[in-house]
Amino acid sequence: MATLALVDIGGTTIKFALWQDHQLKNHHAVKTPATKEAFMTLLTDEVEKMKAQAPITGVGISSPGAVNKTTGVIEGASAIPYIHNFPIQAELESRFGLPVSLENDANCAALAELDGGAAEGVTSLAFLVIGTGVGGALIFNGQVWHGAHLFGGEFGYTKINDYGTLSELGTVPNAIRRYQAATGRTGAMSGQELYALAAKADLDAQRELNTMYAALAQGIFNLQYSFDPEKIVLGGGVSNNPQLIPGIEKALEAIYQQVEIATIKPRLTLCHYTDEANLRGAAVDFEQSITKAG
Repeated sequence: MATLALVDIGGTTIKFALWQDHQLKNHHAVKTPATKEAFMTLLTDEVEKMKAQAPITGVGISSPGAVNKTTGVIEGASAIPYIHNFPIQAELESRFGLPVSLENDANCAALAELDGGAAEGVTSLAFLVIGTGVGGALIFNGQVWHGAHLFGGEFGYTKINDYGTLSELGTVPNAIRRYQAATGRTGAMSGQELYALAAKADLDAQRELNTMYAALAQGIFNLQYSFDPEKIVLGGGVSNNPQLIPGIEKALEAIYQQVEIATIKPRLTLCHYTDEANLRGAAVDFEQSITKAG
């Protein structure tokens, strides 16, 4: 791979790293600026510093939002409104004097898992990011599937039974909200607390975690039989919990007992990369969309 400057745009911080010899170097983060002008100045200054460190040949960027790789515009919305709906890729290329690749952050994370991570050796995968909602990415033939409207991988919109979407039913924060509504408990509560209560035979906590597992299992079952990926990789904060995959697999078994004709079982695995995934994936995307395309 080429030597690159890498940028991961986030709502709280922007991460930077030099990509050299297939490794991240000088990985650091800076608070996300409040204005577009300050944002552009920050990225330009950081890229200039990396130019002084190594002979970089381009800049790979991971970003929130619906990245249109044809127009170089970040469509949709995110926590950083000033990055949307103008030709940001062209403006950055002009400022840097270098080619720039731009890709959605979940898509970058999936590409990272494909390149030496949990999905190494496969050509197709579904990558689920389970956080406050459920997002993710689809990879076919080693390439991101963006979809006709840039909604490829937006699994959270999937309807689960008659009760809600996968984002509404399949995440820990929403399991906590349901638990608190059922019990009258108020105040801040963590996922670890909910799991601890379930381990102590709190029936309400057990019910809400089982609801979460059932929703994730249904979504994963539907993904397996709709797109038939070689692997399904799970990321997001809850992926750190060793009970996640066993809980989903138990709920999947109930589905397979109901749908006897179904025999293909999804290959579930946890993500390998965590805070480095978006940066690493931005390097893979640059290689695919700039280096090989050129």
